[in-house]
Amino acid sequence: MPARRSSRYGRYAGGPDPLAPPVDLSEALAQIGDDVMAGYSPERALREYLRRGAQGRDGLDDLARRVNARRRELLSKYRMDGTLEEVKQLLDKAVTEERKQLLRDAMMPDDDRAFRELRLDNLSPSTAAAVNELSDYDWASSEAKQAYDQIKDLLGRELLDQRFAGMKQALENATDEDRAAINAMLDDLNTLLDKHRRGEDTPEDFDEFMAKHGDFFPENPQNVDELIDALAQRAAAAQRMMRSMTAEQRAELIQLSAQAFGSPQLMAALDKLDGNLQALRPGEDWSGSERFSGDEGMGLGDGTGVLQDLAELDQLGDQLGQNYGGARLDDLDLDALARQLGQDAAVTARMLSELEKALREGGLLRKDAAGDLRLSPQAMRRLGKALLADAAKTLSGRQGNRDTRQAGAAGELTGATRPWAFGDSEPWDVTRSLTNAIIRTASEGGDPAEGVRMDVRDVEVSETEARTSSAVVLLVDTSFSMAAEGRWVPMKKTALALHHLVSTRFRGDQLQVISFGRWAQSREISELTGLPPMREQGTNLHHGLLLASRFFRKHPSMQPVLLVVTDGEPTAHLTSGGDAYFYWPPDPETIALTVVELDKLARTGVNPIFFRLGDDPGLARFLDQLARRSNGRVVAPDLADLGSAVVGEFLSARFRGGWDADDWLE
Repeated sequence: MPARRSSRYGRYAGGPDPLAPPVDLSEALAQIGDDVMAGYSPERALREYLRRGAQGRDGLDDLARRVNARRRELLSKYRMDGTLEEVKQLLDKAVTEERKQLLRDAMMPDDDRAFRELRLDNLSPSTAAAVNELSDYDWASSEAKQAYDQIKDLLGRELLDQRFAGMKQALENATDEDRAAINAMLDDLNTLLDKHRRGEDTPEDFDEFMAKHGDFFPENPQNVDELIDALAQRAAAAQRMMRSMTAEQRAELIQLSAQAFGSPQLMAALDKLDGNLQALRPGEDWSGSERFSGDEGMGLGDGTGVLQDLAELDQLGDQLGQNYGGARLDDLDLDALARQLGQDAAVTARMLSELEKALREGGLLRKDAAGDLRLSPQAMRRLGKALLADAAKTLSGRQGNRDTRQAGAAGELTGATRPWAFGDSEPWDVTRSLTNAIIRTASEGGDPAEGVRMDVRDVEVSETEARTSSAVVLLVDTSFSMAAEGRWVPMKKTALALHHLVSTRFRGDQLQVISFGRWAQSREISELTGLPPMREQGTNLHHGLLLASRFFRKHPSMQPVLLVVTDGEPTAHLTSGGDAYFYWPPDPETIALTVVELDKLARTGVNPIFFRLGDDPGLARFLDQLARRSNGRVVAPDLADLGSAVVGEFLSARFRGGWDADDWLE
């Protein structure tokens, strides 16, 4: 019988989850838009979003915290004296075995025994000094000699492991031939680096070196520069490790290094290698140090690896911080992030990088002529659409059932129909169109029971009366109090939602957004969206009404709609010389000029709608008086409902009859 096959299922670990939902640009754009409206530049808003991360997903700050936690973990786990401890243990073992042998050896002359015991008794308390003092000792115990020789072997392997990762394990139980191969490799390596420093090396020199000694370099460098980069990073980490030790530990190791493999030639070759690498890569950190406080001792090779990890974590911290000129998430070393924090961190970083790329290259963010990042028209439309949808949701819940006969129509239905003509946008009269198709089918000899085929000749559309176009002015207060009281962003969202409604659903209308602080100014919607909070004092409604009047005069045939959003009484007016006069509390002349200008608008049929923000009783009395004089009205919405209130009042002013939020705001 064939073997039964079985399958196991588990979490996918081969990179980004192929079933994960795509990057949500809508959420990203909404949060970036909020920050831009609050006064951030689009570049900074993008950076802040990437730092915070998407909803339910880590951002750059979360990854940076994990990097810092990993760094603290390494520093608090290890200490630098692992090799010294291992050497001390081997030395103690050698001395102990030698003493045992001296006690057992009855044939040894007493003078010889006494001399040996005297040397052992008077060994220096310094481990390094004691090892050097015993370099010419004639060991009586084979076990003691073996332990002492292991010290030399250990030191050689550790010193090589500092420069070439994995050497400590690879050279365990090394033969004389192995040590000779190491010396030959170091000589050839220094020769290659010397030639490279002088600019005399060729690609053939590198190829010849790798063909001969490539087994020592599992990194598989492809050229001499990659070889130097790998060696210099580890050599610099070795230097930082030495500097991280205490002065006593450092002195001990320097003294012990002379015993490595019992060969001073090795240390000379390594010193020359360090000099070559430092000259070729002076930009590496050759002088830094770290403060370790853990309980787990590390050997020289392992310690160098940890110092490399710390350097890599520092680089990741800089990359995640994105605090340098021209920073992009493409700079992130995803392989290093996976090594240090795991594959999940690399997947998160890749997602953030793709999100940044999609925002920058997908048309939502673009650079202006000055090179500054701006929200694109596409981004403005998407923001406006989302804000309008929020307003629709609120209004739909409040409007109740209304007459929906206008839905999708180009005007008010008259009850009459006519044959469809090319270019007509009126709704079809489905009943008349089907009836025409049935009658035509029968007149042409067909049997309607067997099926009816609709022809363009059958289509009739409902006749409508053309709607009146509107000239709409939205006056928004940009005085200091709007920013100070947290009304700045809701005001901008309101303007953006209204702009999107008019530009997409009522394209025959004209909309003008006018801001008024110390002065009034007509603004494009993109300009208002990116406007930083104003710190100037003054609420110049008088100037704003002057600009509104000018706009209405440009469109005399359109129905005027005036919407005013403010949180304070007028405290400034425009003088005859064009200057802004400011005084608080409101000057009687400022009030009088504002009222006169409003009366002029009222006489031309403008009935303003005021949106009062805040609970100032003086403002409430003033706006109520203005509304009575101009046959207008005052609305006092909650700040969160400002957008839906303005949109709803605009629709009410535009359509004196019924309207339905679901129809016009979908």
